[in-house]
Amino acid sequence: MSASAPPPPTPKHLIRSHGAQVNVIYISNDNERIYSGDAEGTVVVTSTRSLRAVAHWKAHNDGLLGVQEWEGSIITHGRDNKLHVWQGVHELEPPRAQALGGSAALPGLQSPEVRCSLDVNALNFCRFSLLPLPEDARTDDRRALVAVPNLVESAHADIWTLPGKQRLHAAIGKAGQAPVPTDGRDVRNPIGIIMSMHLLQVPHPHAAAGRTRLRLLCGYENGSVTMREYAREDKEVSIEGIGWDILWSVKLHVESVMAMSVSKDTSFALTVSADNLVGRYNFADAEHAELLASACTVHRTKHPGNASLSIQDDGRVCAVGGWDGRIRLYSTKTFKPLGTLSYHKKNCQAVAFARSEPQAPARSASSAATEDDEDDEMTEDEKTERTRWLISGGQDCRMAIWSLMSFGKT
Repeated sequence: MSASAPPPPTPKHLIRSHGAQVNVIYISNDNERIYSGDAEGTVVVTSTRSLRAVAHWKAHNDGLLGVQEWEGSIITHGRDNKLHVWQGVHELEPPRAQALGGSAALPGLQSPEVRCSLDVNALNFCRFSLLPLPEDARTDDRRALVAVPNLVESAHADIWTLPGKQRLHAAIGKAGQAPVPTDGRDVRNPIGIIMSMHLLQVPHPHAAAGRTRLRLLCGYENGSVTMREYAREDKEVSIEGIGWDILWSVKLHVESVMAMSVSKDTSFALTVSADNLVGRYNFADAEHAELLASACTVHRTKHPGNASLSIQDDGRVCAVGGWDGRIRLYSTKTFKPLGTLSYHKKNCQAVAFARSEPQAPARSASSAATEDDEDDEMTEDEKTERTRWLISGGQDCRMAIWSLMSFGKT
C-alpha cells in the first residue's frame, strides 16, 4: 500500500443497544432520532445528539421487518404478522453519567403504547410501504395509506387506510393472472412472492390540478420489478386487483429482489439481489414501451450477495450492504464505486442515510425546558456533519454511524 494512501474509514460512533441481529433502521425527518429493530422484535429509539437510547421496548414477538416515524407516531411491522402504530416517543434525556452508545436495557426508558394494530401477512419478509396523504385529502380515519402483502396470497398486495384500517384495494396483481388449474396440479406463480414494495402518488394525467393516481412498485421473487397504476375513476375501492393496470414490468436480476429503494423525488428506483447486479429503473421513461430497455438498466458489480440498500436524499449516491458485512457506495448515475465501509463482520442487514435537508425538530412541552441546553450540545457544524451520516446495522447486533464526505456532483 502506498505511504500516501489514506487510512480505511472507521465508524464515527458504535451503538450496542441490541442483543440480536439489527434488521431495520430508520432516521427521523429532523435527524434527531434513529429507530432500529432487531431479529427478536425489540425496537430502540436513539438520540442522535447524545447517542443514548431514549426508548426501548418489545414491539413484536418475532423479528422486525420495518419501522418508521409518522406524524408523532411510530409504525412497526413484524414477522409475527402484526403491524402496530405506537404513540410517539418524547425525547427525555437519560442521566449524563451514562456512556455513549450504552446498553438500551436501562431504567427509566420509555415504552410507548399501541394506538392501533393491523393483522398482516409476513410470510415473505416484505416490509410495509407508507404513503402520508396531503392535507386536503385527509379525514379522521384516513390520514395515510399503507401497502402490505395480501393476507392470503403473498404474490399480491393490499392497501389499507390509517388509522381507520379500511382495506381500499385487495389482491393487487391478481387481475390478469392465469387461472389456477382445477385438476389438482400444483402450478406455481411464475413471478413468486413480493419481496419489496413502494406505494406512491402521481399527478392525474388528464384531470385538473390536485387530482392524483395511486401507483405501486413491486419487486418479486423471480427478480422482476413491476409498476402498476389504479386507473379507475368510478370506484375508490377495488377487489381481486381489478382496475390496477401494469404500466411496465422488467426482469433485471437472476435472483430474488432482496432490497429496493426509491429516490426521494420518486423519479427512479434501485434494486439489489443475491447476484452481483444493481438494477436502476427510471420511472418517466419506463412508461414508454420504446424506451423501456434504456430506462431500466442493469449494472454489474464485483460483489455478489447484497442484503440492503439506501439512496441519499439528493439521489446522487447509494449505499449497498452486503452479506460480507461491507457497505459499498456508488454513484447512482454512473455506478462508479465511491468507497467501501468495513466494520460488520457478517451480513449488513440495514443501511440508512440521514436527511440532507432535515425538518426543524418538533419540541414537546416536556423537552422545551432543556431546548437551549440541547442546542448547545450540537453546533451548527455538527448538525451539518450529521446530514452526511450513514447508519448501518448488522448480524453482529451493532449499529455503526459513518460520517461521509460530500461527494458533490457524482
